[in-house]
Amino acid sequence: SGKAYADWLKARGEEFTTGIKTAALDPFRGYANAIRDELPEAITVLDAFHVVKLGSAMVDEVRRRVQQDTLGHRGRKGDPLYGIRRTLQIGAEHLTDKQSARLDAKLTLGDPDHEVTLAWQCYQKLRNIYHARPERGRELVNEVISSFPSCPIAEVARLGRTLKQWKA
Repeated sequence: SGKAYADWLKARGEEFTTGIKTAALDPFRGYANAIRDELPEAITVLDAFHVVKLGSAMVDEVRRRVQQDTLGHRGRKGDPLYGIRRTLQIGAEHLTDKQSARLDAKLTLGDPDHEVTLAWQCYQKLRNIYHARPERGRELVNEVISSFPSCPIAEVARLGRTLKQWKA
């Protein structure tokens, strides 16, 4: 909890806390409050793992919703989108040619309105922030924060609003 984190920082003492220049955290308001109160001079940054995890969860939510809308159930063996659920979690740069072809084929079959495709592309853009050089990473952050909240896909828009709140 945020209180436990703040108490832990207090217990470390001022000598410890004054040496902290940057604090990485997951997007949980309690941690942010603890850092704000106990490490006022530290720069707060969102932890890459947790941000990418939010993006991955967003793709999975869109995939499940589209399956439900098009097939009437969340997904079963043999369903196009269910069969690629793990592949959708992989970075595009890690996909083999065979995986890319399979992904394209299954998205063509199971994603009539291209919602999963767009969500996956947004997830890839989010991942790319952390692989880019700092100046390009800042550009990508600004692109994500300006475009995701207005996305017609509700799950992408929600993620965009969350990231926008955390920008400062």
